[in-house]
Amino acid sequence: MFICICNAIRDYELRDAALRCDGDAEAVYALLGKVPQCRQCLEEAEELIAEERALAGVAGELLAG
Repeated sequence: MFICICNAIRDYELRDAALRCDGDAEAVYALLGKVPQCRQCLEEAEELIAEERALAGVAGELLAG
């Protein structure tokens, strides 16, 4: 599914980049070599990034524990 139509960023690309970048959605876009255009996607992108990082944290805790 596309998260950002302007930059053709798919959800799986954003999720992967979220785990490689500590910043906000704009920083994750930059990691992908993109810049937000119309900015309508940023709220959904922030939610997806937070969700992916939370899932990664839970998975890390399960593996460590």
